Amino acid sequence: MKPTPLLSILLALASSQLLLAEPAILTPKPPAEPRINGPKISGVRPGSPFLYSIPATGERPMNFSAKGLPDGLKLDSATGRISGKLDKPGTHEVVLSAKNSRGTVERPLRIVVGETIALTPPMGWNSWNCWGGRIDQEKTLAAAKAIVRHGLDQHGWTYVNIDDAWQGRRGGPYQAIQPDSERFPDMKGLCDEIHGMGLKVGIYSSPWVTTYARRIGGSSENENGDWTSPGNGPKTVNKKILPWAIGKYHFAEKDAKQWAEWGIDYLKYDWNPIEVPETAEMDKALRASGRDVVLSLSNSTPFQSIGELSPLANCWRTTGDIKDTWDSMWKKGFNGDKWARYQKPGHFNDPDMLVVGQVGWGKPHPTNLTPDEQYTHISIWSLLSAPLLLGCDLEKMDDFTLSLLTNDEVIAVNQDSLCKQALKVSEKDKLIVFAKQLEDGSRAVGLFNLGDKEETVSVKWQELGLSGSQAVRDLWRQKDLGALPAGFEAPVASHGVVLVKVGPAH
Repeated sequence: MKPTPLLSILLALASSQLLLAEPAILTPKPPAEPRINGPKISGVRPGSPFLYSIPATGERPMNFSAKGLPDGLKLDSATGRISGKLDKPGTHEVVLSAKNSRGTVERPLRIVVGETIALTPPMGWNSWNCWGGRIDQEKTLAAAKAIVRHGLDQHGWTYVNIDDAWQGRRGGPYQAIQPDSERFPDMKGLCDEIHGMGLKVGIYSSPWVTTYARRIGGSSENENGDWTSPGNGPKTVNKKILPWAIGKYHFAEKDAKQWAEWGIDYLKYDWNPIEVPETAEMDKALRASGRDVVLSLSNSTPFQSIGELSPLANCWRTTGDIKDTWDSMWKKGFNGDKWARYQKPGHFNDPDMLVVGQVGWGKPHPTNLTPDEQYTHISIWSLLSAPLLLGCDLEKMDDFTLSLLTNDEVIAVNQDSLCKQALKVSEKDKLIVFAKQLEDGSRAVGLFNLGDKEETVSVKWQELGLSGSQAVRDLWRQKDLGALPAGFEAPVASHGVVLVKVGPAH
């Protein structure tokens, strides 16, 4: 059937609208030449297992080497994985090298053997914002494989974290929490397989008798840790009422030993209100386990306690749970200045996980954030040096989502070794500028428009503590914008951002 002129016009209009609706991909494709990405520093405690996968983009096959690698560590030249143990405290300056048919590149890596781990913000995936209480071994393994298949590991994405609802009952040699055997039939085998990909594994627990998902927690009213599910009755969480309260008998030490035996690298420890005694107890247990485990506190850390909590934990949630809405995201990302003084390498303010891509807490759907709002989301989290934990279905990643997560110049802002949190430089109506000091002396600057129409946003060099001509680089587009004498301004879309790096012009 031949379309009528009117139908042809309508089809053309519909097609043009679809084209207009396509999100703008700003991130250039990585070059075929080798490029080493990710953090320039890594920490490990004396005697703990060390695993660092060199994140490098470029044409494969690729061969890796390292100059100055200390005794006790070895490098797999085909995969770029550094593993082993270092028994003595100290700092080792290593030069990494990646080579393919297009060329060779070198980059420094500082390995610090001491008491502080997670020297840059953790990057990875967490199951909750995608699967909620429906997580299982198959979904976890699929997420790990997707990280490798999409090449996210080549940009520094490392952790595969299992959230609430993995737990069964207590048992085993330590009388520790064992997995729900129907969901996770082989936790040790799962951890080994994920480590074999060069990635790391996280898990979830709570000092309460019962977790938010009504699974067994880290304490009990009896010494055996026997537990009966509270079922789906009225919620009493956050009220210090059993079973959502701390029990008489504590099992932190037993659980930590079990996690170390499985090969766990990250713990999300979740209850409310977060308090110092339980945090100190778990910190001590993890340190005694013989394995480095990142301790991340969730949720809504009391600000009045952060001075005592921050030395004990690697990350702490500064907010309640995020949702994939503009209102939820900007309120969590743009109101954290008061927390900044407590952040430093190994200790990070956490405004919650990322809600780009397919999210849905058990029923994944495309995020409700617009493309511009997603650029804002990734930009402000990177400026804050916040943990970057994906909450999406990694098996259903489109090109736009992948472009958000593979811009190495934006990720470098997040992974900068100083770990400074960006602070608000100026605010006029709903036009806000955040700036962050970087290790090389330059500044990362975000020009944000929280309003409902496009506006021009500007910043003067004197507001950044800079003087003289400054070179400006657009980080999302990876494009130099030239040297400017006094400041920078740009049109910014509604709910959007222009993210630049500013440094001395040469």
